[in-house]
Amino acid sequence: MDCSSDESCINKDEALHLKIAGIAAILVSSLLGVAIPLVFKSFNRTRVFFAGQCFAAGVILSTGFVHILPDAFAALTNPCLSEHPWEKFPFPGFIAMTTSMLVLFVDSMALGYYTRREGETSSMGDHADHPHHVHAHPSNDHSAEVSKVHDSQELEASAGSPTTTIKNKVVAQVLEFGILAHSVIIGIAMGTSNSPCTIRPLVGALVFHQFFEGLALGGCISLGSFKVVSKLLMALFFTITTPGGIGIGMIISSRYNENDPKALIVEGVFDSMSAGILIYMALVDLLASHFMRAGAMSVIAIWA
Repeated sequence: MDCSSDESCINKDEALHLKIAGIAAILVSSLLGVAIPLVFKSFNRTRVFFAGQCFAAGVILSTGFVHILPDAFAALTNPCLSEHPWEKFPFPGFIAMTTSMLVLFVDSMALGYYTRREGETSSMGDHADHPHHVHAHPSNDHSAEVSKVHDSQELEASAGSPTTTIKNKVVAQVLEFGILAHSVIIGIAMGTSNSPCTIRPLVGALVFHQFFEGLALGGCISLGSFKVVSKLLMALFFTITTPGGIGIGMIISSRYNENDPKALIVEGVFDSMSAGILIYMALVDLLASHFMRAGAMSVIAIWA
């Protein structure tokens, strides 16, 4: 089989113009999506934002199942790869499954670690603020009851809020890693293509799903109580990764062969890992908390 790059509808000049326009459009949509939850914090408590988060979770789930995982199978079962071992075992599904299990492990361990650390910090703060325990003697039963209710509410808030915040931190970090890993691959693939027929629909799909991925990620970041610098860095990395991948692809396009065995293996492995991460995050950490169906978004993911 001829494993040289073979694209129809080749027009380098038109493709270049589409790539430049795509970089600008994707940059704006990514920035807008991730910035809305961070800038308009009051918006995060509205039903519109809740619906957008659910819709974004559907985009992420369908992207993992309908777009990234099939691309991984296509790359790792390409005839340009040797028959052994690539045709002897379903590596994409295995890598995606293993990555999902690894994310579950990391998710649980990180949540436990940060919860213990938060508890130790809170305990030290309580001892510092209250070195002596003072017994209060309410003047009547009503005062005692009010005091008990107040103390119970404070304990519930101190017990629940840190755990939720820590969970959101872990979700935001793992979700961003999964999105960035795929964004680099899809950006490079678009940057190396000289086919307007391939690039034109890809730009539209990327603009759409980058916005909603940014909305989901921005919501997780805003709920994670990160420091301002950390929020800005996470938003920045998400915003520039896909345009940066397109730029890298444009630079290496003259010597890049999409059917090169090494390129296929790297693409297939990264896509498999990204699919596993995004599927886990969408089902366990996003949709499980939003309880909303996302199957309709699979139609969009075909071009994403």
